[in-house]
Amino acid sequence: MVNEGGNKVETRKRRKTECAAAGLLICLLTGCGTDLSTLVPAGNGPDAAESGLTYEEVPAGTEEADGETAPDGGETVTAETADNEEPADHIVTVTISAAGDVTLGNHQNQEYAYSFRQMYDREGNAYFLENVRHIFDNDDFTIVNFEGVLTYAEEKREKTYNMKGDPAYIGVLTEGGVEAVSFANNHRLDYLAPGSEDTVALFEENDIVYAFDAVTGIYETKGIRIGIVSVDQVSQGALAEKYLMEGITALQEDEADIIIACCHWGVELENYPETRQQELGRKCIDWGADLVLGSHPHVLQGIEAYQGRFIVYSLANFCFGGNRNPADKDTMIFSQTFTFIDGVRQEDMAGRVIPCSVSSVSGRNDFRPTPAEGEEYTRILDRINVYSEPFSTRFGEDGCYEEP
Repeated sequence: MVNEGGNKVETRKRRKTECAAAGLLICLLTGCGTDLSTLVPAGNGPDAAESGLTYEEVPAGTEEADGETAPDGGETVTAETADNEEPADHIVTVTISAAGDVTLGNHQNQEYAYSFRQMYDREGNAYFLENVRHIFDNDDFTIVNFEGVLTYAEEKREKTYNMKGDPAYIGVLTEGGVEAVSFANNHRLDYLAPGSEDTVALFEENDIVYAFDAVTGIYETKGIRIGIVSVDQVSQGALAEKYLMEGITALQEDEADIIIACCHWGVELENYPETRQQELGRKCIDWGADLVLGSHPHVLQGIEAYQGRFIVYSLANFCFGGNRNPADKDTMIFSQTFTFIDGVRQEDMAGRVIPCSVSSVSGRNDFRPTPAEGEEYTRILDRINVYSEPFSTRFGEDGCYEEP
């Protein structure tokens, strides 16, 4: 982890999956995107067993005779070509998973009973993201909105809800398969500068890429550089536009191949975005972002396809310690696979929504987000489609984006 010039945080891929061709495996898992491959028997890694998959996708032309697979790092292994043949195209896929608000801890007025702290003391780090870990392990990059701080600082702002947890809670992210966080939101300074600084230090110590305000982050996997910029429009107003525009430009200059703009915006508990959200989201795309991720409403909002890019207006709560029993527990994971051929990003839109609940039980929040199944899956997917109707965006029964 390096922090160059005080305004860029960069790290390289540490791990993701036992399967060597992780990005292409996730294409099979999602069923979305361009058919670029053939099927061969999968490896015996724990993630393959957990997901129930028995096959993985590898690029056509990969050597199969000796059981050879793509090396760790995702580069395609191709059979040798005859002298008069052109070598096969070099294909790289990168799958990104995005989830909503993660608050590891409590606000200052919560009782201990049935709180995040009680569940942590009882269950430990791995419990909280255990039910979505197979998704996060089989992608190439997972990002969440980190709302609150991890600190022992006591001095706080005078406000209704101040969110914080113990520094040990950082293990929920590292054991849960999370590589990056957006950190610009209205709770970053709940415990003033020391609380924010303590949390940033934990991100750096644990190789978690972060971004907020003028600080941008870059994560590299398979030779692809993923850049993130994060702003809090709720608190910053017009300053958020400056941070976004300058951050996107800086990431372009740093040769980011994929740029994600994370925007904390909108009205809490509203399922439809404000006009200014739509305007800012489209500006992000116009400035050069490849994906826009929204947070703050704490509930689902729709998804817009604009200029060949997705704007996810609100990812809702996810692993959210700030509410022991939210009335609306519906959430999602947004997944997108980006394909590069010979280093050139392809203009496809392989996006997918994975309906989830913030809790594995219905009567309260056990802070354990869980993919929905059966009727619940269909109900949440239908909600996402209803909220996306104003943008003429729709996701099919498998959760994959349907081209108009």
